Amino acid sequence: MVDESSFRMEKDSLGHASVPKDAYYGIHTVRARDNFAVSGCPAHRRLMQAMVLVKKAAAKVNGQQGAIPESVAEAIQLSCDDILAGMLDDHFIVDAYQGGAGTSTNMNVNEMIANRAIERLGGMKGDYQLVHPIDHVNLYQSTNDVYPTALRIAVIPLLRLLSDELSSLQESLQEKERQFADVLRLGRTQLMDALPILAGQSFGAYAKAVARDRWRLYKAEERLREINLGGTAVGTGMNAPLKYAYAVAEELREMTVLGLCRSDFPMDATQNMDVFVETSGLLKAAAVNLLKISGDFRLLGSGPQGGIGEYLLPAVQVGSSIMPGKVNPVIAEMAGSVAMRVIANDTAVTLAAASGQLELNAFTPLIAEALLESLELLSRAVPQFKERCVEGLTLDTARCGENLDRSGVMAAAAAAYLGYDTAAELAREAAAAGLPLEQAVRQSGLMTEEQVEAILHPLEVTKPGIPGSGSGIY
Repeated sequence: MVDESSFRMEKDSLGHASVPKDAYYGIHTVRARDNFAVSGCPAHRRLMQAMVLVKKAAAKVNGQQGAIPESVAEAIQLSCDDILAGMLDDHFIVDAYQGGAGTSTNMNVNEMIANRAIERLGGMKGDYQLVHPIDHVNLYQSTNDVYPTALRIAVIPLLRLLSDELSSLQESLQEKERQFADVLRLGRTQLMDALPILAGQSFGAYAKAVARDRWRLYKAEERLREINLGGTAVGTGMNAPLKYAYAVAEELREMTVLGLCRSDFPMDATQNMDVFVETSGLLKAAAVNLLKISGDFRLLGSGPQGGIGEYLLPAVQVGSSIMPGKVNPVIAEMAGSVAMRVIANDTAVTLAAASGQLELNAFTPLIAEALLESLELLSRAVPQFKERCVEGLTLDTARCGENLDRSGVMAAAAAAYLGYDTAAELAREAAAAGLPLEQAVRQSGLMTEEQVEAILHPLEVTKPGIPGSGSGIY
């Protein structure tokens, strides 16, 4: 038997429903809870907090402009502060995956603020004559301008955080570039032996890629700052006075310190989600670079005895429950896993944005969840990768030298002087005899000792130009 005394009855246009008496949410949230029992996870907390900020700004403006009583406006603002402090987190219960373009999330927030404000005014939860979720908290708003605005507010700080983390990763890679500036290792193309390189050069290339990621994310913020708050349902601004629309945008800009500005064409920001696709695409680009770098680390650290074994990754935990002494590149694997998830999330954002129809996108909640998850994952994974993998990475210089000596890649330097076919034949002979190429060239008598030293020196092939051309021999 259900204890009816523990519930209150609320009404909407569909009828009545029971709401837990101590719940700060109401009938709209209860219906959404039952309709969208899918993932068991509520909408992203950062999104919910951003929506609360929007409500606080709106209440302040509406109170100042006389649209709602000052006492109600103050109670709403103080209730928003309570929620932002985390006091009512357990009452955010609408599933992240929902229909309705986010209306259920918006109503979850409206009802929580209203009921907390009612308490502050001395009333009982559910007494919406004191503070109404729509008539007061949601006044001059629509889900369709609140939700995209809140999503921007939630995204921008994470974007800045990630940009900072990428900057730090870039610096760590540049430090490795300096640290390994004089260490030669075998370059590889298509997983096969290629020209020698300085180990530091590869880290310099990684740093350049990360620098581009950082810059792209920094520039993306410009498009995210335009908000459609005040545009209401379809971007026309119907039922929202212009003085409110301009004032609430200004209030929210000051409140968030994010440089927000009112869109000069709110209908665009209401129906078109391409700015989030752009942001997600840039996150994907960063994820691709992270996956590439972490994959290179795993490959060059493989073995260590049965693989390449040139990179020595920090040992952070035991690697096997059955093989004693085995240590796995788990941090690089974690970074790769996060990158794959971000790439998958970008597909979800792309499909959701493309599936919007006419004046609204019904799939904005999916965009929000995927985008915010990607931002948080990368913002946490990048510093872990930097601190627990990149910074502690060292080189097995002896192994680097051995692998270089065993390869026939120096034939490329000889080809400029002996011709491609002759150099290829010498490389085959050296490989068959198990000799370094230099020794095979010496035995062939095709070059003098002075020429071999000048042309086939590994440092000569890590810089532009014809190897040995500066020696005056040719």
